[in-house]
Amino acid sequence: MIVLSCSYVSKSYVVDNIIENISFSVNDNEKIGLIGLNGAGKTTLFNILTGSLEPDSGEIYRVKSKKLGYLKQNTKIDSNMSIMDEMLTIFNDVIKIEEELSLLSNKISNFTENDNKSELESLMHTYAKLSEQFEESDGYGFKSLIRGVLKGLGFSENEFNKPVNLLSGGQKSRVMLAKLLLEKADILLLDEPTNHLDIDAISWLEKYIKSFGGAAIIISHDRYFLDNTVDRILLLENKKLSSYNGNYTDFMKKRKQELELKMKQYDEYEKEIEKQEEMIRRLHAYGSKRNIRQAFSRQKALDKIKKMDKPQTDSKKVKLHFIPKVKSGRDVLKVENLSVSYNEYNVFKNVNMNIYKGDRAGIIGPNGIGKSTLLKVISNKLNKFNGSISTGHYVNIGYYDQEQTSLDDENTVIDEIWDCNPDLNYYDVRTMLAQFLFTGDDLYKIIGELSGGEKSRLSLLKLMTSNANFLLMDEPTNHLDIDSKEMLEDALLNYEGTVLVVSHDRYFLNKIANNIYDMSSEGVFQYLGNYDYYLQKKAELEEDDDEIIEAKTKTQINAEKKKEREQIRDRQRREKSIKKLEEMIEMHENKILELELALCQPSTYDDKVLVMNLNEKINILKNELEQYYDEWTEILDKK
Repeated sequence: MIVLSCSYVSKSYVVDNIIENISFSVNDNEKIGLIGLNGAGKTTLFNILTGSLEPDSGEIYRVKSKKLGYLKQNTKIDSNMSIMDEMLTIFNDVIKIEEELSLLSNKISNFTENDNKSELESLMHTYAKLSEQFEESDGYGFKSLIRGVLKGLGFSENEFNKPVNLLSGGQKSRVMLAKLLLEKADILLLDEPTNHLDIDAISWLEKYIKSFGGAAIIISHDRYFLDNTVDRILLLENKKLSSYNGNYTDFMKKRKQELELKMKQYDEYEKEIEKQEEMIRRLHAYGSKRNIRQAFSRQKALDKIKKMDKPQTDSKKVKLHFIPKVKSGRDVLKVENLSVSYNEYNVFKNVNMNIYKGDRAGIIGPNGIGKSTLLKVISNKLNKFNGSISTGHYVNIGYYDQEQTSLDDENTVIDEIWDCNPDLNYYDVRTMLAQFLFTGDDLYKIIGELSGGEKSRLSLLKLMTSNANFLLMDEPTNHLDIDSKEMLEDALLNYEGTVLVVSHDRYFLNKIANNIYDMSSEGVFQYLGNYDYYLQKKAELEEDDDEIIEAKTKTQINAEKKKEREQIRDRQRREKSIKKLEEMIEMHENKILELELALCQPSTYDDKVLVMNLNEKINILKNELEQYYDEWTEILDKK
């Protein structure tokens, strides 16, 4: 069933056409990824779909009964309420019903035998109707639902009472995402929903979207996220929209085949044009009237052939090898027992790392664990730490921190790179800039006028062509669109130096990393492979892989066997507790329903004591039910 459609929609600003004759439809329960370069018109299309922007032409259709929820990329929220109170505003209607039920319960309890029986009957009828409405609105479980969503998006219990206005920009974005998910829309429009989320929170969101019963259109540069959530890709390119079935990786395979076919067709077109032009030149050269007539006839036919533009495939995919000006020794970095604390707060401890020449190591871990702090310590930008850090022979560190502080805003793009590499010729500099998607007039743009993504790309190129041979990179794919991310991946894969990168971009890590450091407050654990390898080995370790156990000492084996038995017992206890709680929840819900039905019986009205007793029992059961829901959610979160 189609729940949303767009027919021949166009939009322009002044003289610039943004989108032209776009058409597509969305089925119920379908998950779609919307991709395209920055500035292609993706957010414009979302604004048209929500009705906040009128198209110049075309029609938008949405099933009236379907509620639409929209998460903007840059959402502002101004609230003096706590995070929890902000979430509770979504359930104002449910809370009002709860309050009304409480008032009705008190009124019913205070009725005497001499009071108006018809009024009591009316109150009982209203109470029964509201109780049914309260249950249908998940009145018994909404507080547990709020806790589950907030925890899933990375908020801890002790942050629930924190005022929203005191939160960082990233935390506020997570609050808005939580509100949107709790509003239970039927169609979700999500613009970069993974921004400001760590890997654990992104994984939780992936599971949420996969199990979401409605439709979703997602704008995202997180390719791993798209692979795990969508079953169709819409590509917005050159003002047009193309549709591809499958996830992002499927799209890339089809896109590559499509571009190869277009290139082949273009080559055939070029050969045919060249053949016809050569024939026309020969006929003119023969000089006879008959030949000239034939030449004009062929020229006329040639002019009618539809002109084919060259596909934009390899013009921005120049393969370059970035070779550091100075080569380091084999040992690049050694970190031993490193810890960082602020006052009495311990950021991280027990960090041990060995980085060797040619390594492309990725650091992952939850937000706030100290990943960026670790890079600052290694790059000598932070001197307060315990432990030891040593670099090898001829190691020159280059640091990318997203702030682009090394760029001169007065310079042009080409001068910024050429000034740092005066030994290169004009062609070499242009070729390097083309690899980083700077072509044509882009080369002469003033840096101060560049977008955030363009500055990021230029900073990365400047870093890779500097004297550095050991690159420290903090979230280098932030602010980059998909083409720019692929450009960076290709550049790093062809870089002959060493790279240590902090990133939450799992697709990026999967492609470039040859080892992963998983960071926690207790230290780091190394996995000798890319991100998928890390997931695989982590799962094996959590299952206590037999091969790993055999390689350990008898004491370690006994200790881990004991720990394993404890884990099994804990798991059994948890499962037993869950089962018992689910039975108690079901029993309480049935008992509440039974008592409410009894309360609504006409024979009950004459017995004031009975009415009071029933109300009291219902209230006790409801309080107990809410506690059971909280306990049930808490145990599930720990699984």
